[in-house]
Amino acid sequence: MKHLRIHTKEKPYTCNVCKKAFSRRSTLTQHFRTHTKEKLYECHTCHKSFSCLSYLTIHLRTHTTHTKEKPYACDICNKTFINRSSSTRKKLYSCDKCNKTFYYRSTFNSHLRTHTKENLYTCDKCNKAFAYRSNLTNHLKTHTKEKPFVCVVCNKAFSDGSTLKKHLRTHTNEKPFACDFCDKTFSRRSYLMRHLKTHTGEKPFACEICYKTFSRRFSLTCHFRTHTKEKPFVCEVCNRAFSDQSSLRDHIRIHTKEKPFVCEICNKAFRQHSNLKTHSRTHTNEKPYACDICNKTFSRRTSLMQHLRTHTKEKPFTCNKCNKTFSHRTSMKRHLRTHTEERPFVCDTCDRAFSDRSNLKSHLRTHTKEKPYACDICNKTFSQKTTLTRHLRTHSKERPFVCEICDKSFSQHSHLKTHVWTHTNQKPFACSICNRTFSRPTDLKTHLRTHTKK
Repeated sequence: MKHLRIHTKEKPYTCNVCKKAFSRRSTLTQHFRTHTKEKLYECHTCHKSFSCLSYLTIHLRTHTTHTKEKPYACDICNKTFINRSSSTRKKLYSCDKCNKTFYYRSTFNSHLRTHTKENLYTCDKCNKAFAYRSNLTNHLKTHTKEKPFVCVVCNKAFSDGSTLKKHLRTHTNEKPFACDFCDKTFSRRSYLMRHLKTHTGEKPFACEICYKTFSRRFSLTCHFRTHTKEKPFVCEVCNRAFSDQSSLRDHIRIHTKEKPFVCEICNKAFRQHSNLKTHSRTHTNEKPYACDICNKTFSRRTSLMQHLRTHTKEKPFTCNKCNKTFSHRTSMKRHLRTHTEERPFVCDTCDRAFSDRSNLKSHLRTHTKEKPYACDICNKTFSQKTTLTRHLRTHSKERPFVCEICDKSFSQHSHLKTHVWTHTNQKPFACSICNRTFSRPTDLKTHLRTHTKK
């Protein structure tokens, strides 16, 4: 009788809370616990509880991962799995359009709709179409702003249960998806699938304009917008537009002041996970990005890219006011403020304004007396990284700034700049008393004493 309902699609058991229907009473009973929050099955190792026995059984194997217990083996290749379903499933259905394979006919049929555009589930608000009804249901909540699924730890609300489930792992640090190649674990299956491509080197998605390839379709979609200049994601607070949702999400935290990514060593918090990852390298001194020309290493990829321009002399960014060129976009933006005299960064303590954020950050340390940059050799501390870099050259005797005219070298760029004026006879420092000019500020300072002695 129960089996016949698979064919008849009969679902006589209805949940009196959400009206969802089921073909079996036991499935309804199990479902009902999602409303009552009742979790009868408890893990004796970590005391985590579950609403049904099968979930507990699967969870128990997460405690035995160190022994690599995978009791179910494939009859063909002998690969072992935690679950029986993983060992018995074969990808039977292959798409002729994109070669993607599927375990189930229903999933395969739904996927085909993305190519044929037939029988899609369409949103009556914005006409966006979906291959799955569940995706449409979740999408509709973006219009109603409905977020019925609430995290019991931090009260953050979500529009669908699966997103809440993924979010909960940020609190439990549970990472149930393990890589078979390197045993690295992940909190989401999508993260694991993305990681697996680092082993296979697979990049099946190619840009039809510049032929750059990507391991994920999502990355290709985001990249394609660099050609079309499309920015469909708009901030409701300031109307700034972005080409991808993650950039918008990061931006919104500027308004909410939310910094969810916290360093476990010094408790410093960040708006973006990438910033935390980069910051962590200041503790580990890890510098994974190396220059092919001089072998200098960097903690950030962007720092390496900027450094490479010191070798190529490339200056791709041009000021539209005076045509001066720059090797870094940030340098050009900073320079533009010399024309506009804009100083958007204001100190909360003394109201002093600055043209760029880094100068404000350095200035704030004059109030806090903070000196976070320490010399590894003599333990002297500094308030600015550039001052530490300059100081380190007193130990290494490094003189990276070389005069193109006479090959004389200097430890600081400012010293080179002053020296070059001795060749060009440029004397920008003038005495306010007698108008005599000098090429170096120290020479002017010495000269001024001749007036004070009179």
